[in-house]
Amino acid sequence: MSEVRALRIRSRLVARCAAAVIIAAAAQLAAGETPEEDAAAAYARGDFPTALRLFGALAEWGMASAQYSVGFMYANGNGVPQSYADALYWYRKAAEQGNASAQNDLGVMYAKGNGVPHDLAEAARWYRNAAEQGNTFAQNNLGAAYANGRGVARDDAEALRWFRRAADQGDPSAEYNLGFSYANGRGVAVDDAEAMKWFARAADQGDVGAQYNVGLMYASGRGVARDPVGALGWFRKAAEQGHAMAQYSLGVIYETGESAPRDVAQAIAWFRKSAEQGNAAAQYNLGVIYSSGSGVPQDDAEAVRWYRMAAEQGDPSGQRSLGFMYATGRGVAQNYAEAAEWYRTAAERGDAGAQNSLAFMYANGQGVTRDLAEAARRYGLAADQGDAAAQYNLGVCYDTGQGVTQDRVRAMLWYSLAAARFPPSDAENRARAVRGRELVSEKMTAAEVAEAEKLLAEWRPTR
Repeated sequence: MSEVRALRIRSRLVARCAAAVIIAAAAQLAAGETPEEDAAAAYARGDFPTALRLFGALAEWGMASAQYSVGFMYANGNGVPQSYADALYWYRKAAEQGNASAQNDLGVMYAKGNGVPHDLAEAARWYRNAAEQGNTFAQNNLGAAYANGRGVARDDAEALRWFRRAADQGDPSAEYNLGFSYANGRGVAVDDAEAMKWFARAADQGDVGAQYNVGLMYASGRGVARDPVGALGWFRKAAEQGHAMAQYSLGVIYETGESAPRDVAQAIAWFRKSAEQGNAAAQYNLGVIYSSGSGVPQDDAEAVRWYRMAAEQGDPSGQRSLGFMYATGRGVAQNYAEAAEWYRTAAERGDAGAQNSLAFMYANGQGVTRDLAEAARRYGLAADQGDAAAQYNLGVCYDTGQGVTQDRVRAMLWYSLAAARFPPSDAENRARAVRGRELVSEKMTAAEVAEAEKLLAEWRPTR
């Protein structure tokens, strides 16, 4: 099963929610004390026509906060047909009067190209105007612009500065991004404890990405004592909010039984939720489950369906497995040429098992023109990565001179590596490698054996 992965720096490229912005005006005064308060109260109860009429009148009189509210309603289609052009008109009026929320949201429109030409430099300019007034959304967005080099030159230290300003005001996206910066040494020395602190703050506010990353920190023991049960709890919080990687991680936990009782049905359920969101690792794992019939009726056609989804997203494990299904005719009509193409695609992505399988096809002329030299070359690429089957096959090549010049020293080297790397569960292949080493060593001089042992001691995998 694949490992869980960290998230990335993110912008908060969304307009503020109505409850946090428009209704904020209502929090200052008792209901009905001002026309803006009446407008906010109408919006809060879902009476958008009344809210728009009242905000609209105030906006026409030049009130910047009302202009922003009208722009927000047009941007989101609240009580009016959604219109970026109208939103832009009112946001710009408010922004030019110094309204920070409008300045931020105008920046968002330029960043997304909504109603205006896509212009990251202009987006950054408006973020800066709002950020310097203390707007946390804009501070986080400006930090993300610096972190990703979008509209400004990339500057991790400057990104960190803006993230910190927003995080110190409690912005959860900025807290997440500050945690990411500490976890990855972006603009600051790596500090896992500090990363954990900021991820936890964001997670406690319900930030789903932060909840997932808190789970990662507990699972790996980074910045906090390793706590698999704690990791499970945070993964579940994020997964229940629909976070695909957290759902995948829960599936792995239930499939392996690492920090919860093994429950294949639960694993399948979480893998499926993640897979249906497009998570390639979960799609691949569902393919494995259906191929093996673990917890479900064995179904090669269903396995092929999930492998194909993962493969078409570029997942090398899915590509290799789909190649295997074509090579063996499981769940699809046997097609060596198709198998070779999927093996080749996965091999180009560094998958050693696919490289070994493609080498085998060259050795046997299956789906490709038989080419022993190409087979040996590809066995070598996979063997260098530490693939035991490829190491054994390369040993055979050097032992017999197939596709390479016969070389018993290298044959002994690759047989020895294969014997050491085949797992105990693969006793048959391990015994075959041991036997190959014994047979070739009987034909070698003491000096040749010593040379092979020296190469063995010096060998390191390429990845």
